[in-house]
Amino acid sequence: MSTVQVDDDFLDFVRARQDHLLRAAVLVCGNHHLAQDLLQDALAKLASRWDQVRDGSPEAYVRTILYRDAISHWRKWRREKPYDVHSPDGDFVTRAQARDSAGEWVAGAEVREALSRLAPRQRAVLVLRYYEDLSEAQIAEILGINPGTVKSQASAALANLRRLLPELEPVLTGEGGESA
Repeated sequence: MSTVQVDDDFLDFVRARQDHLLRAAVLVCGNHHLAQDLLQDALAKLASRWDQVRDGSPEAYVRTILYRDAISHWRKWRREKPYDVHSPDGDFVTRAQARDSAGEWVAGAEVREALSRLAPRQRAVLVLRYYEDLSEAQIAEILGINPGTVKSQASAALANLRRLLPELEPVLTGEGGESA
């Protein structure tokens, strides 16, 4: 029986970053089980290239794999399958948020539900832009699309969020109502 030698640095990286990476994956694909699969595959790919990536940016490498694999999944199936955010076995991001406080989790439920109703590319663009804080150029590179497509997808996604969450219109338009 053969044993696999695992680098301690790799294990430390996985332990430190896996929860955050899983949350990002769930937000991008909208399905906890698929996100777990995507993350597992991405970490396996990282493990096979750990010696080349360890001194660079292993997290960026994993994120790129996650997002590109999510896109490949969408393209493979060509249609977005409806996802019931109220299903008992797949509550949107529930397990990925285990370490967050209950108040923060409840406060974000409407936004997570609205995100789950967006088309996959729109959801990915918003997550990459506002959750990952990436530029339009970085998003375009990761998703393999033009920067103009990133802008149009973000605009359409925000319009859909405004429709789904009219009570958040001031936040989505930058009119917070607070004065400095």
